[in-house]
Amino acid sequence: MARMTLFNSPLLLGFDEIERTLDRVAKMSSDGYPPYNIEQLDEDRIRITLAVAGFSEEDLAIQREDDQLVVIGRQGTDDSDTRIFLHRGIAARQFQRRFVLAEGIEIDGATLNNGLLDIDLRRPRPETRVEKIAINAGRKTKSANAPKALDVEDA
Repeated sequence: MARMTLFNSPLLLGFDEIERTLDRVAKMSSDGYPPYNIEQLDEDRIRITLAVAGFSEEDLAIQREDDQLVVIGRQGTDDSDTRIFLHRGIAARQFQRRFVLAEGIEIDGATLNNGLLDIDLRRPRPETRVEKIAINAGRKTKSANAPKALDVEDA
């Protein structure tokens, strides 16, 4: 049985990469830790804010892997072996949070302040592209794949 896809219209050409990205997003973990916000600061800028209370700069890593932004949190030594908790409600677990980035998105930087990690992204404005295509009426154009005639010299 053939698989139905979102972009199976013959009018949508070259969208297979977008479809693969959507499949990857659907398969991503739906774990809610750490909680995060995504806000649009203005027309070109986006900010992702993750609540990472208890993590220091040394415990966090942010990297770009192709079209994904990856935030990793690993806390160092845990002294909970020597401490006796009557209630432990503050999460101190490791995490890895991935965000799929659209083509052209740039990462401006990150700041950690009061347990909130802000990652600023910028989406450059696309340039309007208009290209006039010449029409060759009644003449066949030479294709790059067409065989070329060989010149044979008489000896």
